[in-house]
Amino acid sequence: MTDSLIDSSDVAIPIHAVEPDGLEALLASIGEVEAAWARSTGFDAAAGAVTIIADAKGVIGRVLFGLGRADGRRRAPLITGKLPNILPQGDYHFVTDLPDPALGALGWALGNYRFERYKTNPSPVPRLVVPAGVDAGRARSMARAITLVRDLVNTPASDLGPAELSEAVHALGARFGASVSEIVGRDLLSASLPMIHAVGRAADVDRAPRLVDLVWGNPEHPKVTLVGKGVTFDTGGLDIKPSSSMLLMKKDMGGAANTMGLAHMIMDAKLPVRLRLLVPTVENAISGPAFRPGDVLRSRAGVTVEIGNTDAEGRLILADALALAAEENPALLVDLATLTGAARVALGPEIPAVFTHDEALAADLARHAEAHSDPLWRLPLWAPYEAMIDSKIADINNAGTGGFAGSITAALFLDRFVPKTIPWIHGDIYAWNPSGKPGRPEGGEAQTIRALFALIQERFGSGVAS
Repeated sequence: MTDSLIDSSDVAIPIHAVEPDGLEALLASIGEVEAAWARSTGFDAAAGAVTIIADAKGVIGRVLFGLGRADGRRRAPLITGKLPNILPQGDYHFVTDLPDPALGALGWALGNYRFERYKTNPSPVPRLVVPAGVDAGRARSMARAITLVRDLVNTPASDLGPAELSEAVHALGARFGASVSEIVGRDLLSASLPMIHAVGRAADVDRAPRLVDLVWGNPEHPKVTLVGKGVTFDTGGLDIKPSSSMLLMKKDMGGAANTMGLAHMIMDAKLPVRLRLLVPTVENAISGPAFRPGDVLRSRAGVTVEIGNTDAEGRLILADALALAAEENPALLVDLATLTGAARVALGPEIPAVFTHDEALAADLARHAEAHSDPLWRLPLWAPYEAMIDSKIADINNAGTGGFAGSITAALFLDRFVPKTIPWIHGDIYAWNPSGKPGRPEGGEAQTIRALFALIQERFGSGVAS
């Protein structure tokens, strides 16, 4: 809810954020009655603890909020996101310093998020006066971008197919004055995007596969290209998933949603780059025209691909889009995709896997991930594992053999379509919170894009590639 951050208020209720070591000093400063009330409620300043204290008129006079210990493992980076789910509607402001005021403001905004597209009566939200020294515009921009990502991922496939995802890219482009074009259905074949067509050709005509192409910025500026996997629903194709594995497959366009959120941040900040956003979007459906195990597809890059498993479809549509992106030799190429379960087995839902050949790029991205509490972890593009995706009848197989290193072999597959001369980052993300945490409600989630934005701003903020 991006309207939950305000610049000022004459009626804002004070929030005292406190660590356990500072609790007694705080209680001594607020008066005996209020201190006695806080003690009687058992308030101990543990991470996320909240006590609301009424004033003499019986209305909220102040709020005590526990930060926990600075070295405590339970202190979530977006811990302030817990407050909007506890406090009633009203205006609030922090009267004590937060460990990271910018993250505090963002946590509040993200904690206010509600997916209410299908709710008859949307719920009101409490508002926060942006802490002093925080760039309010940037905080709001981040919140809007992450809200866009969450809304898209949370929308069921019945209301978000390839056409609707394309409409969302068009709306994003219209907001920032970008040009948007698309190639749909059989036109993908004449445009040399055969694998996008093959994956999506089994869907109904109103859910035809397509490639959406957004371009923004001065063409003389460094080229930054984003590619997002846009599988709006994944049945697994003829290698059909079990029903339990299909339950969350509305989120298989989470890579596209996250690249759209990152594009929003870049355009809203007016970074001096020539931005391109490519969204290959399909529904991996089952019908007579569905592509089959054992088929051989010829890609845009000319690489032939044997289909070892139709449920490894995301890398196919990404491969064509990456090959197209590489043709103009961008200064930075980033793809994001909900690509493999193997990445989740290795790192869990909260830590996306990232891959790159560029050591300096990897170090910079890790530094920004740490600085902005946007976790990720680099896995290796381990060349010996390429043998796992060998094919006896084609150049490469889309599914690894042996059941090992699934996220790495998927990244190695994509690596075949990106020249080594192009700085490239591949992110294998989950785009979903399986359970709620402060600032991170259950459901669709933005991952890696705050770190990536900081990286892009640092590298290209002057308009010159560094």
